[in-house]
Amino acid sequence: MGLNVFQSLRKGVSGQQPLPHVPAFKDLYEAGVTPRQGQVVMVAGRSGSQKSGFALYWVASMGLPTLYFSADMAPFTAGVRLASIATGMSSKEVEAMMGTTNGRAQIEQAASSLPIELSFGSPITWEQVEDELNAYVMLHNMFPKVVVFDNLMDFAGCESDYEAQMGVMQDVIAFARTTGATVIVLHHASDKTLDAKSNPWKPPSRDQIKNGLSEKPELTLTVALDPINKEFYVACVKQRDGFCDPSASRYVGLSCDPARTWFGARGGSGGMR
Repeated sequence: MGLNVFQSLRKGVSGQQPLPHVPAFKDLYEAGVTPRQGQVVMVAGRSGSQKSGFALYWVASMGLPTLYFSADMAPFTAGVRLASIATGMSSKEVEAMMGTTNGRAQIEQAASSLPIELSFGSPITWEQVEDELNAYVMLHNMFPKVVVFDNLMDFAGCESDYEAQMGVMQDVIAFARTTGATVIVLHHASDKTLDAKSNPWKPPSRDQIKNGLSEKPELTLTVALDPINKEFYVACVKQRDGFCDPSASRYVGLSCDPARTWFGARGGSGGMR
């Protein structure tokens, strides 16, 4: 049975509240970007742009129960990154601590405070998703508040095929509506455009997202990393209910330390470019 206008509004008000604010993203919020509960969000960037680190830091900082499907990161890599977020240590320091009994206990205790569960099957299949979701519900008696798919091209059959990727995005939307979870989908942008070669540290424009998959999410962010100056840039190239710039000419800068999977507001030097 369909919903009338007022029923739709009531449902939207209850389910589309803003996600918890992350202090490091202050300038992004001030620029008019408002990620909401229950949305499908895409984070796209070129290879090596810290997409996974950004997603891990985001969900860890929000503190919401999260189910993270990681086909792009090995379990050790994901574990070290989360431990770095929880402790503030660099990945090398975490690895050294894990080499001693006392250090391992400290790291595991710190990481256990993060409400994130990870699944590492590759490629990602909907059978795997269903199994993990059923197990999550049995354990917690609720759906996760956030689900991350890292990344779209790691779904079975989605390595390069447009129709397969579009089919997965349709299923992701249905998944978000059924569970009420915010779904964050990581995806690649082209490394072969003129922009990628001439200005690799600028966030890619919307038309550089591979296979044009940006039309399905309600919010699409593109990201880039300047590894020399340790700055991370985020552009909002699509947002259904607020500011966006498909050209990615205006973007927000964050401080970034990839060794610690850490992101921070740039204070006075931050803001929209």
